[in-house]
Amino acid sequence: EVQLQASGGGLVQAGGSLRLSCAASGFSSDDYVIGWFRQAPGKEREGVSCIRSSDGSTNYADSVKGRFTISSDDSKNTVYLEMTSLKPEDTAVYYCAADVGTIFRPVRLKFLLYDYDYWGRGTLVTVSS
Repeated sequence: EVQLQASGGGLVQAGGSLRLSCAASGFSSDDYVIGWFRQAPGKEREGVSCIRSSDGSTNYADSVKGRFTISSDDSKNTVYLEMTSLKPEDTAVYYCAADVGTIFRPVRLKFLLYDYDYWGRGTLVTVSS
């Protein structure tokens, strides 16, 4: 069974950096997508970034392009989200999730909540001004 766990959240000043980690396990396929999503108070959950395991391709939300970097360490079964130049509006609970696709739909680098089959518990990131 696929299991995910996000960690690394905390309090950081605006302009600072933080690295989140997503420990992932239980995949039966070598082609899946790990996505980072976030949800701020009073707002809907939104996609932040994602990475495909088979080729390392990535996607980013416009709001974080140039500031956030997603990467993976296959030896550690971990996906990272390096966040720099943090802004107060980045404050949210961050979740990692996995899209393993279906027989009718290969995995894709889109921020569609229904594409993601598994979700870990979130980690809170608070950016102070």
